[in-house]
Amino acid sequence: MSELQIGLLVLGALALVALLAYNRWADRAHAPRQADGHGGEGHGGDAPSFTEPAFDDSGFTSLNLSVATPRRPAIDDLIDAVAAVNLDPGVLAVSGEAAVAAFPGSWRVGSKPFLIEGLHADTQVWETPHAGARYMAFQTAVQLANRAGALNDIEYSEFTVKTQAFADAVGATPEFREMRDEVARARELDQFASAHDAQLGLNLRARHAAWSPGYVSQVAAQFGFVAGQLPGRMVLPAPTDGLPPLLSLTFDSQAALAEDPAQSAIYELVLHLDVPHVDRAEQPFERMCQSAQGMAQAMDGVITDDNGQALPYQSLDSISAELQHLYDKLEQRELAPGSALARRLFS
Repeated sequence: MSELQIGLLVLGALALVALLAYNRWADRAHAPRQADGHGGEGHGGDAPSFTEPAFDDSGFTSLNLSVATPRRPAIDDLIDAVAAVNLDPGVLAVSGEAAVAAFPGSWRVGSKPFLIEGLHADTQVWETPHAGARYMAFQTAVQLANRAGALNDIEYSEFTVKTQAFADAVGATPEFREMRDEVARARELDQFASAHDAQLGLNLRARHAAWSPGYVSQVAAQFGFVAGQLPGRMVLPAPTDGLPPLLSLTFDSQAALAEDPAQSAIYELVLHLDVPHVDRAEQPFERMCQSAQGMAQAMDGVITDDNGQALPYQSLDSISAELQHLYDKLEQRELAPGSALARRLFS
């Protein structure tokens, strides 16, 4: 073999080594960022676990209504159509067992929640009927509006049927308000709620390298987020147990469920705030902005709008000012964000 041939072979080998090295570097450069040794792959990594409370449309955590511990009163004329259910003459009180046995099979009237409360014979407090108590009167209610829309004629008629069945079972007579008036109230409340609802989101996109689920979970945990109930979801818990989370963080659930999450590539995540569900005093929007900005810096990401355009910080200040006005309007209507009534109405 001539010196020229040997030289060409050496050059070819060197070129091959260089190509392999470049490909390996490129693979590493574009591979999803991984959590370090302090965190794990998969949904949540080694971040603290957290079980989100399940909320019904009354704004309280879901409970079995036949348990001995009663819920506090939930019916409120501000957002409910209410019917008085008075015991028939000769019926002094109804046992909690009888009331529970008369409960309907469903606590829905169309798309609205249906509620029953009893006036406790001893405490004189309205509560959800339960075994071991006696009740002197009852009241039922159907919510006037929620995010599905206003109560309509058909739903109000179903409400009267359901209430009448309960009243017949406990030996009582219901008193219904005029359907036309209640439906008109429902429409007005729905119009107000539609004009004062706000669900805000901030998108965080990777500038260069993608993120793995474990990496996202590890960084988010540094800002107080913990694993939620669903894959690809983390939450910033409220300081009070039983309340909805202050913020949520979501990313591709398929990436979180992948057989090898370390190889899953996440290019975008979303921070979400359901404004009417969180107390104003918690400053949730400010905390969302701080989390987004901090995570963007830590993860080499950029905050964008829904079109993928970078969102300047001045825009966030403008949104914050508008939110203060919204808070004022809701509080004037006695629907302060974070209150049970607000959570019920905006659900």
